[in-house]
Amino acid sequence: MSDSGSTTSPKAKFSAYLSNSMQRIESSAKSAKEIVMEFVQATEHQDFQTARGYLKENVSYVSPLNSFNRAEPYLKYNLHLYQTGQLAKFDVKEFADSNDVCILHEWNSQLVCVWYHVDDDGKISSIKVIFDPRPYLQFLQQK
Repeated sequence: MSDSGSTTSPKAKFSAYLSNSMQRIESSAKSAKEIVMEFVQATEHQDFQTARGYLKENVSYVSPLNSFNRAEPYLKYNLHLYQTGQLAKFDVKEFADSNDVCILHEWNSQLVCVWYHVDDDGKISSIKVIFDPRPYLQFLQQK
């Protein structure tokens, strides 16, 4: 049987299939912590196309200042934070427990906790940010 109009050889299709399978295996072999840290690194480099690959479409993001239930609005918000200087690269301490990863960092002399949950498919399904928003709101008022 042949695909009508297809110029891809069966060997090339099989190679592409193997390559895709290996990527899925490599992704599934990564720990939740590795996935989250790669996501954080991509966002710090403002590589939101790569960052998007780590998120479920219906990722839940909740913080004292905002919430989203889809990847694209969350990433646009994240980009806005970087572009306006409200988010920067942080010195972090991370902890992992199975599919949950917690990152602690300081922003403006304040402790911030970001709790990620990675589903078994290797995608981040929820992000919860915990901090006292008062200093942040004061910072915004000064700008």
